[in-house]
Amino acid sequence: MRFTSSSVAGSLAGLIGIVALATPAMAHFQELIPSRDVLPEGGEVTVDMVFTHPFDGGPVMTMKKPARLGVYSGGEVVDLLPKITETSQEGVTAWSVTDTLVEPGASIFFVEPQPYWEPAEGKFIVHYTKTVVDSYASGEGWDDLVGLPVEIQPLTRPTGVWAGNVFSGVVLKSGEPVPFAEIEVEFINDGSVEAPNDAFVTQVIKADANGTFTYAMPRAGWWGFAALLEGDEAMTSPEGEQVPVELGALMWVKATTMGEE
Repeated sequence: MRFTSSSVAGSLAGLIGIVALATPAMAHFQELIPSRDVLPEGGEVTVDMVFTHPFDGGPVMTMKKPARLGVYSGGEVVDLLPKITETSQEGVTAWSVTDTLVEPGASIFFVEPQPYWEPAEGKFIVHYTKTVVDSYASGEGWDDLVGLPVEIQPLTRPTGVWAGNVFSGVVLKSGEPVPFAEIEVEFINDGSVEAPNDAFVTQVIKADANGTFTYAMPRAGWWGFAALLEGDEAMTSPEGEQVPVELGALMWVKATTMGEE
């Protein structure tokens, strides 16, 4: 049998396609992790931003300077972009910001990253991400909404949570619940947890008809909840094609082992 260059190229393309289909997709998560989730006496908190695959510990994707970065507290939003600092993680760009909390109550830090082009999936990714820091352990204001285009409203207070507790929330788009939204859940793994196989890396749950979901966190550490929704408008890819946009309503929650901080 004679092989031409075109037939070889076609066979290679087909093989690559089969391999791609057989390889599990790695979940992208925009991390937004504070140095503490509760500040008993108020004070300074540093929040790190990395775009990565949390359970696998990487690879880390380059993160452009965020389109928006702020903190919501007491009904007001403070712009934190002037305070942002460029950092490096695994040799690629990441970001950090330090803020001082002087009043009791929940401070909801949030970030809107610039759209990330993912050629393997043929789409842009924008994860609207938030995390709550409770100043003076007040227990107040934790369920306030920032008003992001897509957002998770917590039904469980996301601070002072024990490992083994459940976290519940409502997935919202344009302020309205999203029935049966799919939520990906990942744990920031320091390398101490080995998954039996790839099915354990990203947990997948669905909201109910009212957009409400619940998940029990089995281990202490930071857990990310990413409700993945399709954007209403397409974007132009680097190749000039109109492609879909994945909007992520993402929230981070820390679980703590009893007897530990």
